[in-house]
Amino acid sequence: MSKHVAIIGGGVVGMATAWFCQQQGHQVTVIDRKPSQRDGCSFGNAGMLVPSHVIPLAAPGMIAMGLKWMWNPESPFYIRPRASMDLVRWMWQFKKSCTQQHVQRSAPLLRDLHLRSRELYQQLQTELPDGFGLKTRGLLMLCKTAAGLDEEAKTAAKAESLGVPAQVLDAEATSKLDPNVQMDIRGSVFYPKDCHLSPNRLMRAIESELENNGCRFCWETESLGFTKSGGRIENVVTSAGEIDADEFVVCGGVWSTMLGHDLGVALPMQAGKGYSVTIDQPAELPELCSLLHEARVAVTPMGSSLRVGGTMEIAGIDQSISQSRVRGILQSVPKYFPAFKASDFEGQPVWSGLRPCSPDGLPYLGRTAKWSNLVVSTGHAMMGISLAMVSAEIVANLLSHQTPEIEGLRMLSPDRYAR
Repeated sequence: MSKHVAIIGGGVVGMATAWFCQQQGHQVTVIDRKPSQRDGCSFGNAGMLVPSHVIPLAAPGMIAMGLKWMWNPESPFYIRPRASMDLVRWMWQFKKSCTQQHVQRSAPLLRDLHLRSRELYQQLQTELPDGFGLKTRGLLMLCKTAAGLDEEAKTAAKAESLGVPAQVLDAEATSKLDPNVQMDIRGSVFYPKDCHLSPNRLMRAIESELENNGCRFCWETESLGFTKSGGRIENVVTSAGEIDADEFVVCGGVWSTMLGHDLGVALPMQAGKGYSVTIDQPAELPELCSLLHEARVAVTPMGSSLRVGGTMEIAGIDQSISQSRVRGILQSVPKYFPAFKASDFEGQPVWSGLRPCSPDGLPYLGRTAKWSNLVVSTGHAMMGISLAMVSAEIVANLLSHQTPEIEGLRMLSPDRYAR
């Protein structure tokens, strides 16, 4: 049965959701607070699909790591102290989630979500007329030190125990996988199932096909609240007027928390600011994407360009650019890739974006018990690109009253922080 579905949020999760809803025959309206020519997290990210990432952000050691890096202005992880009860509550919930038991419960679900999303991206690459530059060559976790390699080898063992392939390599074996670049490393872990893509190409391609097939876009339209009656949502109240629909999907990133307040649905999130710089004529162009383990920096080839990005800065709804943290990212690259100099990035525009981070490091995905025609899909943090397609498939199945095949989705319930 065809429905009118209103999707709040035009990032990659919202766009992918619109794609799957259209595929199932629904009429779709996408509402976004920004103009069509936008540059949110779905555009400036590292473009990685990461089945290797089976450990959630909330994991043992994260609190200690945050405290250790607290006073380093160039550190890759930082929580800015500020007078905010929302931050205090989020920190308390985050601390409670940083347990081995939480990791054990979450890892199999994250594995299944990432691997299914990878399959769906491979299908999408063939369905979109010109694709979007998907490269299924794997990812290198580059380690500068013996301690770093040992730490990543333990993560690799965890991934392999869950059926995600991983290979621990020395420097020579690593170089053979990507011989066109010089590396100064102790070794690496190779994750062959990981992939990379161009986020800009992906977003343009999906949006173009959606528009060609009748999707309505409401750009520069802020969602302010909802009109409700009898356990159902009647319309979303926007800066451009009311928009009626049969079903509503909240994909608004970190701004979803505000919409949840209006609906009486607790979606605690903090904005995790990240930065990236893209250079069009890099000194060398790797074939594989990589993560610089000790620096927590992502390096991704995108066509003939190279994108470098990183940091997780919990600083509220603030997109100002911290030059010291950008400097920390850029100065780390030559330590692993000696053909580069930090000055190679000078004069290039710096992008910043706000990732929506839940306290347990897992997205909010599913129907809420409070409203019969509401689905939530937000809080994907650093994994928005990687999990967008599987999240969209699950949402479209729920809207069509089909049971998603992935087990354990109850862990992602948008009602899990209900009071």
